[in-house]
Amino acid sequence: MLTAPSALPSDHPPVKFGKVGVLLVNLGTPDGTDFKSMRRYLEEFLTDRRVIEWSRLFWYPILYGIVLNRRPGKVGKAYESIWNKDRNESYLRTYTRSQGEKMATALADLPNVTVDWAMRYGQPSIASKIDALQQAGCEKILLFPLYPQYAASTTATVNDKAFEKLQQMRWQPALRTVPAYHDDPVYIEALANSVTSHLASLDWEPEKVITSFHGIPQSYFKKGDPYHCHCMKTARLLREKLGMGDRLMITFQSRFGPEEWLQPYTDKTVEKLAQEGVKRIAVMNPGFVSDCLETLEEIAGEAGHIFLEHGGEKFTHIPCLNDSEDGMRVLEHVVRRELQGWV
Repeated sequence: MLTAPSALPSDHPPVKFGKVGVLLVNLGTPDGTDFKSMRRYLEEFLTDRRVIEWSRLFWYPILYGIVLNRRPGKVGKAYESIWNKDRNESYLRTYTRSQGEKMATALADLPNVTVDWAMRYGQPSIASKIDALQQAGCEKILLFPLYPQYAASTTATVNDKAFEKLQQMRWQPALRTVPAYHDDPVYIEALANSVTSHLASLDWEPEKVITSFHGIPQSYFKKGDPYHCHCMKTARLLREKLGMGDRLMITFQSRFGPEEWLQPYTDKTVEKLAQEGVKRIAVMNPGFVSDCLETLEEIAGEAGHIFLEHGGEKFTHIPCLNDSEDGMRVLEHVVRRELQGWV
């Protein structure tokens, strides 16, 4: 580790320098499934102006009068159903930690690079990890929001939080942000491999494969958010890679509130397919780097139940790339590309 030269005054604090940090950042996770933990997490999430763009005069009475009194209990039960009880944490935290550890191992040939991970909402915070990287001697930090498709409510809010931290620092590290990689060939190939290998493990063939992306309100899209276009391109490239044609569909999930969101909706689509006589489907979540509440409970659980309840016979959820070999290959590929000129 490089340190400041001995010519500095004796009362000067020791300074480490000469390193480059890589900070992987995912959405976030509550610390527990109890009401208090869920309320704290949901409050941080739902007060983010990038997530809910409504006027605070309109939104806060609803949030503090209704949502934060009712939703923590409901969401806590949902988390409890998919909680990683071995580690007493959400799987999103488990996978993000593992991705950070595996990334550090993969970049062992770059001795001046330090890898860490953080969450936009909850712990460990982005601010705390920027502090830790700087204290470890990182003069430059590559910020990697773990979202293949760009959205203001995901990628931008991670960047906002990092820049907010920099505003408070006297000695700021140089900061790079990783752009969307929704059409990167390495990413598309990894998704295709995940579909092929999962379907090969079944003793039946799905009639439809659904790519379910997290939704955003239509109003956000109309304001210029590129998210819908990124999702459509990912699905098109994956369809071409797999040669599936119309057999591969695109839908959007996780809508919240009274606004109209991107369509078609995942839950309505699986219900309609079952009612129309489709008996076997597979659903995947290309927009999620790691399995989490939205994939394990909402899709593998709830969407599967809806399909079977309305006449479907076979349902399978294709896991996210997580910390798999292919998943890590994608993340490493993006990190090495974005570190060029720094290492």
